[in-house]
Amino acid sequence: MIYRTEHPNPQWERAAWQNLNGAWEFDFDFGVTAIERELYMAPSLPKTIQVPFCPESELSGIGYKDFIPGVVYRKVVTLSAEQLAGRVFLHFGAVDFEATLFVNGKKVMTHIGGYSSFKADVTAYAVEGENVIFLAVKDDTRSIAQPSGKQSDLYASHGCSYTRTTGIWQTVWMEFTPKAYIKDAKYYPDIENNRLTILGKVEGNGTVSAKASFEGRLMGGATAKTSGGQFALQISLAERHLWEVGVGNLYDLELTFGDDMVKSYFGLRSVELSGNKFLFNGKSLFLRMVLDQGFYPDGIYTAKTDEDLKRDVELSMACGFNGARLHQKVFEKRFLYHCDKAGYLVWGEHGNWGMSYTDPVAVENFLCEWLEVLDRDFNSPAVIGWCPVNETWGYHELTSEHRALESFYKATKAADPTRPCIAASGNYHIAGMEIYDVHDYDPDFARFSTNYAKISEGIVNDQIRRNEGDVQPFTVGMPVFVSEYGGFRWIEEGEEAGWGYGDAPKSKEELLERYKNYTDVLLDNPDIMGLCYTQLYDVEQEKNGLYTYGRKPKLDMDKVKSITSRKAKIEE
Repeated sequence: MIYRTEHPNPQWERAAWQNLNGAWEFDFDFGVTAIERELYMAPSLPKTIQVPFCPESELSGIGYKDFIPGVVYRKVVTLSAEQLAGRVFLHFGAVDFEATLFVNGKKVMTHIGGYSSFKADVTAYAVEGENVIFLAVKDDTRSIAQPSGKQSDLYASHGCSYTRTTGIWQTVWMEFTPKAYIKDAKYYPDIENNRLTILGKVEGNGTVSAKASFEGRLMGGATAKTSGGQFALQISLAERHLWEVGVGNLYDLELTFGDDMVKSYFGLRSVELSGNKFLFNGKSLFLRMVLDQGFYPDGIYTAKTDEDLKRDVELSMACGFNGARLHQKVFEKRFLYHCDKAGYLVWGEHGNWGMSYTDPVAVENFLCEWLEVLDRDFNSPAVIGWCPVNETWGYHELTSEHRALESFYKATKAADPTRPCIAASGNYHIAGMEIYDVHDYDPDFARFSTNYAKISEGIVNDQIRRNEGDVQPFTVGMPVFVSEYGGFRWIEEGEEAGWGYGDAPKSKEELLERYKNYTDVLLDNPDIMGLCYTQLYDVEQEKNGLYTYGRKPKLDMDKVKSITSRKAKIEE
């Protein structure tokens, strides 16, 4: 059986493509010597793996849980003369961490970064008939130069560190284009003037045309000649259909350049910060978010089916959440597609844990990969903000001589000035930041309920801040986002032991009451723009989800929804 056969990027889809998921030849490379041994010339590899699942997962058919410093993949792909008539691109949704690609025994490229997508133009390497794709991967989760998110640095999972992911963990596919083709495009929706601006790049010269429609009705179009490999279009839309929370109104978009045609979509919406408020389509919106870590029992980083991705969005919305903080992992485009369709808001975040901010190679690796992520997900209407790093423990002692966080923030704003950016979620913040973001797992409810009572006076008493005002600057009138709280442990009967924050409630009734009490404090505070509850579902030994790891509800979700979804004070 071949899993994940759907197109991996519905926002940039051509008719001529070929899914390469399924059985690949595979082997471990414990000495990380595959290239030295010229395994790319080997007639075969001894093992078989099911792509796109990592070798640590059960779905891969391997299920090896110890550290894996290197792996190799091999697959024979047959191409026709028709497919070779234009350009041939080989896409990898994600490969953790350093991947070197060979086609027919010749090196094509090396990509560094376990979370960002990449592609290679293999036109010059491909031949009619059989083609050998070989991929050599290096992965060192313990390296300070490698952002690894929540992947465990010990043999076993522990605390909030979970099973590792090595190698290919997203769809691999080929794409066939004419010799002159559209490279990429960025969409800038304008709700005030009811139009879409498109800025893009092409290979070749000519005229680019764009056509927008909504539910089959033509909404407008535009054409422009390319200049220096670039183009700019502006479409005035005949009808105004806003992309709203819970209502994923999407316009279909077709881009044409000579013989090349790309099917895409966009959402007409706006996001901005105004004073202490988050404005969505010009109105104050309270962010009712939940922490989603994107782990799956049988696939680790990779969902078994596309329906599983969609279901996680539906489970969250069933709790009354209007979005999620995608935590310590860059989610695949297919997940964002379901968010786009559902009107479900997300904050995009890198998996920064594991890297050292004092190591120049780590900063280089992080920043290059993060910019690729920003570029890939720019057009998703569901993405309403960016967060390059989370809880930068150890950074405080280095603030006088190190400016990595400031660089990450400035690079994010330069790459995407259209969205807010949380410089560092939880800690440590930097001067000039847009949002004061805190994590607060205070087990004392009486204290938690007063931690944010004096925001208007410039006092924010969360437990993470620890009176370090020099590195946690707060200005009166800033937006305040409590982006982690709760984390209450509840273990269902038959589930293995695990942990959560604070003392576990003694009954489900007490769990629901605790959720209500803590959530009400944040909803009723006129100086708080949003919350993010920890978390949507359990992950391995962390048992503080509203659902189990297998996505079974722990509470009456209708009751949870009634608590979460009521109007917040800042929305009045």
